[in-house]
Amino acid sequence: MWNFGSLAVLCLGLQIVTGVFLALHYSPDIELAFHSVEHIMRDVKGGWLVRYMHSNGASMFFLIVYIHIARGMFYTSYVWPRQLVWYLGVILFLLMVFTAFLGYVLPWGQMSFWGATVITNLIAVIPVIGEDVLVWLWGGHSIDNATLTRFYTLHFTLPWIMVGIAGIHIILVQHYSSNNPLGVVFLKDYITFTPYYLVKDVWGFLLFGIFYSYWIFFAPNSLSHPDNYVEANPLVTPSHIVPEWYFLPFYAILRAIPDKLLGVIAMLCSILLLFLLPHLSATDYRSMRFRPLSRPFLQLWWLFVILLAYSCTVELNSYFVNFMVLYYFYHPIVIQPTLDDIENFFLQVDISEEVKINKKMPRSDFIELLKFNPIVARFS
Repeated sequence: MWNFGSLAVLCLGLQIVTGVFLALHYSPDIELAFHSVEHIMRDVKGGWLVRYMHSNGASMFFLIVYIHIARGMFYTSYVWPRQLVWYLGVILFLLMVFTAFLGYVLPWGQMSFWGATVITNLIAVIPVIGEDVLVWLWGGHSIDNATLTRFYTLHFTLPWIMVGIAGIHIILVQHYSSNNPLGVVFLKDYITFTPYYLVKDVWGFLLFGIFYSYWIFFAPNSLSHPDNYVEANPLVTPSHIVPEWYFLPFYAILRAIPDKLLGVIAMLCSILLLFLLPHLSATDYRSMRFRPLSRPFLQLWWLFVILLAYSCTVELNSYFVNFMVLYYFYHPIVIQPTLDDIENFFLQVDISEEVKINKKMPRSDFIELLKFNPIVARFS
C-alpha cells in the first residue's frame, strides 16, 4: 500500500511518452481532429496501442492518485513536518484535473464537444468578468478552431509543469522522510530505500502492469463513453452528458446544488478543501490504526465519495445525495477536528509541551525530544 507514490510517477511518465507520440499524428483542427484520431487508430503502425495506453492511462493515473490521497488521509500524512509535501501534491492533483479535461476534448467526439461546452460555460457565472474570461478561453464567441488549438497547447504544456512540481514533491519527501504505518514522526530505526524498498517498487510496477494491460488489451473502451466515437455535431445534443468517471464525484456536487454559481463554488471548494486539512487536524496520533473513533467516520467519507460518483450514472434519492454532499464538507471541517480532540483526551498521548507549542523547531532537536516519547517506545 506504500507503492502508490512511485506508481503515480510511473503513470505520469507513461502519459508523457505516449502523448508525445500521439502529438506527432494529431491535428488540432475541428475538421481534422476526429479523423486524425481515427487515422492513429487504423493506419499508424502501433497507433491503437499508444492511443489506448494514453486514454486508459489517464484512468489508471487518477485511480493511483485517489488511493495515494486516501492513504495520506488515513495516516494523516499532511500534518507537520509534511505540510508542504501535501500542498504540492494537491497542486499536482489540480493540474491533473485540468490536463485530463483538456485531453478529453481533443478527440472531438460528441461527448468531448458537449462536455467542453457544459464545463466551460460554468465560467460565465463568475460575476463581472465571467463572460470576458469565457470569450478569452474560447478564442471567440463559441467553441471553434481557436478553442481546440488552445486546449491542445495547454494539454501538451501542463504535464511538463507537473514534472517540475513532482520533482520538488519527491525531493521534499526525501528530505522529511516518508510517513509510516505507526504514525510516529521520526523513527530512530529505519531501512534505506535502496535496495529494500526499491525491490518492493519494482514488484508494485509488475502488478500494476498486469492490471494496466488488462484494460488496454481486453477492455480498452470500457472506461470511455460510446458517444465519443461519433464525430462532434453542435446541432445534436447527446441524451446524457457525463464526464469521465474520475470527475464524477465533483460533477455530482455541482448537480446537487440548484443555484449555478453556488454549484460551481462548491465544486471548486471540494478540491480546494484538501489544502485546509493540515490546518484542521489537531490529532496527537497520526495513524488511524490507533484511532477507533475517527477510522469509521473517514471510511464513511470515502464511501460517500464513491456513491456521489455512482449517483451520476443512476438515479439516487435527491435527499440522500444532498446529505452526502453536506457530509463531504462537514466531515473534514467539523467532525474530524472534534474527534481529534476527543481521542487526544481519552488516548492520553504524552507529547512534550514544547513540541506542541513549537512545531517548527530544528529536526535534530525534535528527534532528541522524541527519544523518550512514550508513543515511540509503545509502537516502534
